[in-house]
Amino acid sequence: MEIKVGERSHVEVITDIFNHFILTSNTRFEEKIFTYENRLDWFLQFNPETKHQIYVAVKDGKVLGFACSQAYRTGMAFSDTVEVTIYLNEKAKGMGIGTALYTRLFSALSVQAVHRALCGIALPNESSIKLHKRFGFSEIGVFNEYAKKNGEYISSIWLEKLFTSSCTM
Repeated sequence: MEIKVGERSHVEVITDIFNHFILTSNTRFEEKIFTYENRLDWFLQFNPETKHQIYVAVKDGKVLGFACSQAYRTGMAFSDTVEVTIYLNEKAKGMGIGTALYTRLFSALSVQAVHRALCGIALPNESSIKLHKRFGFSEIGVFNEYAKKNGEYISSIWLEKLFTSSCTM
Protein backbone atom coordinates (compact mmCIF):
# COMPACT_ATOMS: atom_id res chain seq x y z
CA MET A 1 0.00 0.00 0.00
CA GLU A 2 1.13 3.53 -0.76
CA ILE A 3 0.02 6.85 0.76
CA LYS A 4 0.00 9.52 -1.95
CA VAL A 5 -1.00 13.15 -2.32
CA GLY A 6 -4.57 13.19 -3.62
CA GLU A 7 -4.84 13.99 -7.32
CA ARG A 8 -7.67 15.02 -9.60
CA SER A 9 -7.76 11.45 -10.95
CA HIS A 10 -8.77 10.23 -7.46
CA VAL A 11 -11.87 12.44 -7.22
CA GLU A 12 -14.22 9.89 -8.78
CA VAL A 13 -13.32 7.19 -6.24
CA ILE A 14 -13.39 9.70 -3.37
CA THR A 15 -16.90 10.66 -4.51
CA ASP A 16 -17.91 6.98 -4.49
CA ILE A 17 -16.57 6.57 -0.94
CA PHE A 18 -18.49 9.64 0.26
CA ASN A 19 -21.66 8.45 -1.48
CA HIS A 20 -21.46 5.02 0.11
CA PHE A 21 -21.65 6.65 3.54
CA ILE A 22 -24.39 9.07 2.48
CA LEU A 23 -26.53 6.16 1.29
CA THR A 24 -25.83 3.61 4.03
CA SER A 25 -25.28 5.47 7.29
CA ASN A 26 -25.62 8.65 9.30
CA THR A 27 -21.86 9.18 9.13
CA ARG A 28 -22.57 11.85 6.50
CA PHE A 29 -25.56 14.11 7.10
CA GLU A 30 -26.35 14.70 3.43
CA GLU A 31 -29.41 12.91 2.05
CA LYS A 32 -28.51 13.41 -1.62
CA ILE A 33 -25.38 11.89 -3.11
CA PHE A 34 -22.50 14.03 -4.28
CA THR A 35 -21.74 14.52 -7.94
CA TYR A 36 -18.29 14.32 -9.45
CA GLU A 37 -18.51 18.05 -10.24
CA ASN A 38 -19.42 18.88 -6.64
CA ARG A 39 -16.47 16.91 -5.27
CA LEU A 40 -14.12 18.34 -7.90
CA ASP A 41 -14.97 21.86 -6.68
CA TRP A 42 -14.36 20.67 -3.09
CA PHE A 43 -11.09 18.98 -4.11
CA LEU A 44 -9.64 22.21 -5.54
CA GLN A 45 -9.07 23.59 -2.00
CA PHE A 46 -6.26 21.12 -1.33
CA ASN A 47 -2.58 21.87 -1.87
CA PRO A 48 0.32 19.90 -0.34
CA GLU A 49 2.16 23.19 0.30
CA THR A 50 -0.60 24.54 2.60
CA LYS A 51 -2.44 23.40 5.72
CA HIS A 52 -5.31 22.13 3.53
CA GLN A 53 -4.11 18.75 2.27
CA ILE A 54 -5.50 15.45 1.08
CA TYR A 55 -3.88 12.02 0.96
CA VAL A 56 -5.12 8.76 -0.49
CA ALA A 57 -4.23 5.16 0.28
CA VAL A 58 -3.64 3.16 -2.91
CA LYS A 59 -3.14 -0.57 -3.20
CA ASP A 60 -2.92 -2.45 -6.49
CA GLY A 61 -4.00 0.71 -8.29
CA LYS A 62 -7.18 1.13 -6.21
CA VAL A 63 -7.95 3.99 -3.82
CA LEU A 64 -8.92 2.45 -0.47
CA GLY A 65 -9.50 5.65 1.48
CA PHE A 66 -8.51 9.24 2.05
CA ALA A 67 -7.73 11.71 4.82
CA CYS A 68 -7.78 15.47 4.55
CA SER A 69 -7.50 18.74 6.42
CA GLN A 70 -9.64 21.68 5.44
CA ALA A 71 -10.77 25.03 6.79
CA TYR A 72 -12.83 24.69 9.96
CA ARG A 73 -14.61 28.00 9.35
CA THR A 74 -13.99 31.02 7.18
CA GLY A 75 -12.40 34.13 8.63
CA MET A 76 -8.98 34.99 9.96
CA ALA A 77 -9.94 34.05 13.53
CA PHE A 78 -9.91 30.38 12.45
CA SER A 79 -6.92 30.49 10.10
CA ASP A 80 -4.73 28.31 12.34
CA THR A 81 -7.45 25.68 12.89
CA VAL A 82 -8.23 22.83 10.52
CA GLU A 83 -10.95 20.22 10.49
CA VAL A 84 -9.75 16.74 9.61
CA THR A 85 -11.72 13.99 7.93
CA ILE A 86 -10.96 10.38 7.13
CA TYR A 87 -13.00 7.86 5.16
CA LEU A 88 -12.16 4.32 4.11
CA ASN A 89 -13.69 1.95 1.63
CA GLU A 90 -15.80 -0.51 3.64
CA LYS A 91 -13.53 -3.40 2.60
CA ALA A 92 -10.42 -1.55 3.79
CA LYS A 93 -11.30 -1.26 7.47
CA GLY A 94 -9.12 -2.96 10.08
CA MET A 95 -6.05 -3.07 7.83
CA GLY A 96 -4.10 -0.14 9.32
CA ILE A 97 -4.99 2.16 6.43
CA GLY A 98 -6.54 4.83 8.66
CA THR A 99 -3.39 4.86 10.79
CA ALA A 100 -1.17 5.18 7.70
CA LEU A 101 -3.28 8.01 6.27
CA TYR A 102 -3.35 10.01 9.49
CA THR A 103 0.38 9.43 10.10
CA ARG A 104 1.11 11.02 6.71
CA LEU A 105 -1.41 13.85 7.09
CA PHE A 106 -0.32 14.83 10.60
CA SER A 107 3.34 14.65 9.64
CA ALA A 108 2.65 17.08 6.78
CA LEU A 109 0.60 19.37 9.02
CA SER A 110 3.35 19.51 11.65
CA VAL A 111 5.34 21.89 9.43
CA GLN A 112 2.36 24.09 8.59
CA ALA A 113 0.89 26.95 10.65
CA VAL A 114 -1.65 24.70 12.34
CA HIS A 115 -2.43 25.31 15.98
CA ARG A 116 -5.40 22.99 16.43
CA ALA A 117 -7.14 20.22 14.47
CA LEU A 118 -10.81 19.48 15.10
CA CYS A 119 -12.92 16.49 14.17
CA GLY A 120 -16.63 15.81 14.46
CA ILE A 121 -17.73 12.15 14.50
CA ALA A 122 -21.36 11.12 14.13
CA LEU A 123 -22.36 8.70 16.86
CA PRO A 124 -22.05 5.83 17.31
CA ASN A 125 -18.61 5.25 15.78
CA GLU A 126 -16.24 3.74 18.34
CA SER A 127 -13.58 2.77 15.77
CA SER A 128 -13.20 6.36 14.56
CA ILE A 129 -13.10 7.72 18.11
CA LYS A 130 -10.36 5.19 19.00
CA LEU A 131 -8.36 6.12 15.90
CA HIS A 132 -8.49 9.81 16.72
CA LYS A 133 -7.58 9.29 20.37
CA ARG A 134 -4.61 7.18 19.26
CA PHE A 135 -3.37 10.29 17.43
CA GLY A 136 -3.68 12.52 20.47
CA PHE A 137 -7.19 13.89 20.04
CA SER A 138 -9.21 14.54 23.18
CA GLU A 139 -12.96 14.88 23.60
CA ILE A 140 -14.31 18.41 23.85
CA GLY A 141 -18.02 17.66 23.88
CA VAL A 142 -21.07 16.11 22.31
CA PHE A 143 -23.67 17.89 20.21
CA ASN A 144 -26.74 15.87 21.17
CA GLU A 145 -29.35 15.30 18.48
CA TYR A 146 -28.37 18.47 16.63
CA ALA A 147 -28.84 17.10 13.12
CA LYS A 148 -31.58 15.08 11.47
CA LYS A 149 -31.36 12.63 8.58
CA ASN A 150 -34.02 10.27 7.31
CA GLY A 151 -36.23 11.19 10.26
CA GLU A 152 -33.60 10.31 12.89
CA TYR A 153 -31.74 12.72 15.13
CA ILE A 154 -27.96 12.42 15.08
CA SER A 155 -25.45 13.31 17.78
CA SER A 156 -21.76 13.97 17.19
CA ILE A 157 -18.75 13.92 19.44
CA TRP A 158 -16.17 16.61 18.81
CA LEU A 159 -12.47 16.09 19.41
CA GLU A 160 -9.41 18.32 19.21
CA LYS A 161 -5.67 17.92 18.79
CA LEU A 162 -3.09 20.56 19.67
CA PHE A 163 -0.21 20.95 17.23
CA THR A 164 3.10 22.27 18.55
CA SER A 165 4.57 23.06 15.16
CA SER A 166 7.40 25.56 15.04
CA CYS A 167 5.36 27.31 12.33
CA THR A 168 2.42 28.01 14.65
CA MET A 169 2.14 31.57 15.85
